[in-house]
Amino acid sequence: MQKYSLFSLIRNSFTRHRNWPRAWKSVDLKQSYDVIIIGAGGHGLATAYYLAKNYGITNTAVLERGWLGGGNVARNTVTIRSNYLRPESIPFFVKSVEMYEGLSQELNFNLMHSRRSMIDVIHTYPKLREITRKMYNMDIFGATYKPISVAEIRRRIPTLTGGGANSRLPIIAGMVHPEAAVNRHDAVAWGYARAASALGVEVHQHTKVNRLLKNPDGTIKGVSTTKGDVSAGKVAVAVSGHTTQVTDTVDLNLPLRSFNLSAFVSEPVKPMIDVIVNCADLGFYLSQTAKGELVIGGVPDPGQSFRRGSNQLIFERTVGAMLELFPSFKKLKLLRQWGGTLDTAPDSSPIISETEIPGLFITAGWWGGYKAIPAGGLTFANLIATNTPHHLAKSFTLDRFKTLDYILESGTTARV
Repeated sequence: MQKYSLFSLIRNSFTRHRNWPRAWKSVDLKQSYDVIIIGAGGHGLATAYYLAKNYGITNTAVLERGWLGGGNVARNTVTIRSNYLRPESIPFFVKSVEMYEGLSQELNFNLMHSRRSMIDVIHTYPKLREITRKMYNMDIFGATYKPISVAEIRRRIPTLTGGGANSRLPIIAGMVHPEAAVNRHDAVAWGYARAASALGVEVHQHTKVNRLLKNPDGTIKGVSTTKGDVSAGKVAVAVSGHTTQVTDTVDLNLPLRSFNLSAFVSEPVKPMIDVIVNCADLGFYLSQTAKGELVIGGVPDPGQSFRRGSNQLIFERTVGAMLELFPSFKKLKLLRQWGGTLDTAPDSSPIISETEIPGLFITAGWWGGYKAIPAGGLTFANLIATNTPHHLAKSFTLDRFKTLDYILESGTTARV
């Protein structure tokens, strides 16, 4: 693998950057592998990388129906945080945030990682009680979440001029999460793909999986793709919001529902917000990119759907809520908008689990799974390689739905 550095950049500039080696290999699809991973998004690629790095499992194929990094990993707001409520969730996301901090160096790929802090703007006393409880729980596991005054909120976010004492919902308090960060979603996908390929993993783009295949004894056999049938001793499903579309092909019922989540980006403007702003009471959050664009997100569509697109009603409500706090943004023009599909479990917590079909594994139920990519890949790889849940993810198996041991994360999502 070519090591990226200042010297390699200078050296290749003399040839007008025409001699760079391919970032990842492109080979023909074989008929058999040890492991097949369906989905070349963040979780699928991270899993392949950690399988190869930590367990030496390199006879792995990652199958992607589109292009690498073109799925849900590119349809999010790249917010990285660990401000969760439950003791099962907090250590997992603390680990993921920590891994992100050193990921550019580990993968030798510039993720443009930037620690920003997240400021929660609070309008109601029930929400204040909820996040105060979260603060005490997070402190146990070394994650920082501390209260700040309204005056401090306005000092840190000068453009936040709404929410005054006479407004519909005045700001009463705030909480800051210093470890929160952002980076480049495409760089995360490309960095993991490049590193996994260097270890021997095959990444196959434009290879759609039509259905799963089972042996007569009920164990997993492999997959049927647009390029033919491929066998494997283990198959891992990492397809974000489309998990049930894959598992339905073998009549595997999962406790998941899929929803569309929209986001919007404004035209570039001068730097004015250097933190991530979250307002759960009004239903929106935003940050500003290095290019100056405002990235704005809200709540998901009210009905289940596999579509990718923006809901006009959700867009109007989200933007209307944002303008209550940032009235000066009303003249900004919208640059683009998109939607991504989330599959959500009843408790709004992820699933990292083997299934009732031996050899078939799933990682699903990710509400905002971007922040969990490093730890998600690490723990899923451990499960696939050892058939034993990683200690950070032992509570996220499908067994919890049989015993009703839900990990309710109502304080971190917009839907429960």
